[in-house]
Amino acid sequence: MDKSDQQSEDIRLINENVKERNRKFSKLREEINKVIIGQRYMVDTLLTGLLGNGHILLEGVPGLAKTLAIKTLADAVQGDFSRIQFTPDLLPADVVGTLIYSVKDSNFIIKKGPIFANFVLADEINRAPSKVQSALLEAMQEKQVTIGEETLFLPRPFLVLATQNPIDQEGTYLLPEAQSDRFMLKCRVGYPDFEDERKIMRMVSTSHRTKISHIITLEDIKNAKGLIGQIYLDEKLEKYILDIVFATRYPADYGFTDMKGYINYGASPRASINLAIASRVRAFLHDRAFVIPEDIKHLAKDVLRHRIGLSFQAEAEEVHPEEIVDRIITKIQAP
Repeated sequence: MDKSDQQSEDIRLINENVKERNRKFSKLREEINKVIIGQRYMVDTLLTGLLGNGHILLEGVPGLAKTLAIKTLADAVQGDFSRIQFTPDLLPADVVGTLIYSVKDSNFIIKKGPIFANFVLADEINRAPSKVQSALLEAMQEKQVTIGEETLFLPRPFLVLATQNPIDQEGTYLLPEAQSDRFMLKCRVGYPDFEDERKIMRMVSTSHRTKISHIITLEDIKNAKGLIGQIYLDEKLEKYILDIVFATRYPADYGFTDMKGYINYGASPRASINLAIASRVRAFLHDRAFVIPEDIKHLAKDVLRHRIGLSFQAEAEEVHPEEIVDRIITKIQAP
């Protein structure tokens, strides 16, 4: 058997395992959709973060079930869940924990904060000032927290699932670039369509409340992640990902001379890494053992929209990151 035949056989075997493992996650999506109606894009984004071990930022106007979707996902997965309501008077110690003095032991002991959970809902994260937001930096990147002189590891999996309201300006604080970059995906949640909102209205206006069943265990997630790492990503698709990311940094080199004045800084290497991981997850969720260009195109906006720094010229001309990504995807030819 030559190299190409062996590769085809390996992909076939992985494909069988993908279909077998994905059955539970299909049931998980169905379970979430019992409560979250008409927001398939948001649900798929949360599943991508769950399987890709990446933090998710959901942005949308109030009332679009962002918080409910995260809580429902946590209920369907047998893991620890905590919620932090971000407010202007929140302190870093309220998030990560602090040292308290024990009279009994005549010593300082660590009181852990709500960050010590598998799923952490950071609700309205942009309502807390930068000093509180920065308390999440170490946790989100290194999966650990330093309190005093001691470093404590966070449980695995560890995901920060944050929400923010884009329309309120008073009492809100922009996320620092360093923290935005730590979110794998930024999902912009839109309104449900007419019929979906009719179903939502009927469900909420009655006394009936759907009970969520535990569908997935932490072990199921761990096993699926191991399989996702084996999903085939062709070298040509790797180059395609890099071309998209590099075009945000050096637009003139890719023929986007008019966009050079719109971009202060392009996407970081985390964008390339996360786009590759997310594409593998999407292939898994679609019962495939290999990534296709459509996976990359579908996820490019979510990975890049919060990683492109726009100039004053772009803001003055109302140019948005999504428009820049659209142009890049349209012009750069997929393999």
